[in-house]
Amino acid sequence: MSRRHWLPLLLLLPIAGIAYQRLGARRDRRRLLGRGTLIDVAPGRRMYLSQMGSGDGPVVVFESGIAATSQNWVGLQRAISSFARTVIYDRAGLGWSSPSPADRTPSNIVRELRTLLQRAGIPPPYLLVGHSFGALVARRYAAEHPADLAGIILIDAMRTADWPPLSDAQQGSLQRGLRLASIATPIARFGLARLLITTFFLRSAKASSAIGKIAGSRGREIVDRVTGEVGKMPRDVWPVIASHWSNPGFYRSLAAHIRVVPATVREMHEAPPIEGIPTIVLIAANAEPHSPEALRAIAPAARQIIAEESGHWIHLDQPGLVLEAIRSMFEEIRHRDSSPAQ
Repeated sequence: MSRRHWLPLLLLLPIAGIAYQRLGARRDRRRLLGRGTLIDVAPGRRMYLSQMGSGDGPVVVFESGIAATSQNWVGLQRAISSFARTVIYDRAGLGWSSPSPADRTPSNIVRELRTLLQRAGIPPPYLLVGHSFGALVARRYAAEHPADLAGIILIDAMRTADWPPLSDAQQGSLQRGLRLASIATPIARFGLARLLITTFFLRSAKASSAIGKIAGSRGREIVDRVTGEVGKMPRDVWPVIASHWSNPGFYRSLAAHIRVVPATVREMHEAPPIEGIPTIVLIAANAEPHSPEALRAIAPAARQIIAEESGHWIHLDQPGLVLEAIRSMFEEIRHRDSSPAQ
């Protein structure tokens, strides 16, 4: 076939890829969104929220890590909904939620979360459970709206003391994350991410090889670690995660979160301690336990628990440990609130 016959085909490939991605995203929304609800939070903006369970006591609200969505809590939500009302949600720009023009700093995310809960008709008190970056959001919520919270559980929280000043290694890590997101965004826009990720979830060696070539050795290490954690989630959430990772908006939001890590560190580095709210701090086995002084800086009455069999994703590595921490705090709060005033 001559070159002039190949040219129209080459021009059609990007168009076909865009159509494949858009049609796939539309199909995913029809097929998978029914698990939760989209709530109007601002003109032209909606956020995804899913509720389970009922009963007396605080509402258990989950806040995800820096690029994670509501789906990494589904297993725990199902277990906890047997004794409590539970809420998982997607931060703006992640999962099914519309992007936000505001920087992805904890203070902005707190404002959006509070608006979401109010618009969804879910009143306080809340037992707020935050993982990693989400633990900083939980701490910011406690600083700004302590009356809303009945308890806080921080799961291997991001440690701002490890960041200032920004080291060369940390700067390099942020730049690698931004580079990976910038590469992945057009790949997703033209449907290649959907093709690769869908195949990857079917355990194709070719897809694994392709992702490795695109991401590089360090990027492949990140991909392997994240997909390893996905394997610990309920199998029925895998199609939802594959859909999210196929969306170019996911990578734009990932970049938006990474870009403001220095601003997040500045905002939270001297955050006030959590006063008057029961607090549990869970630490991964491979992390340094907080010193008594560092623990008091988080919350004077905080309890620290070492997850002896977990890495950073404690709620996936040892979900039973997190379940019992939530259950014990929930019962403590309910007992306290039902006791007659002295």
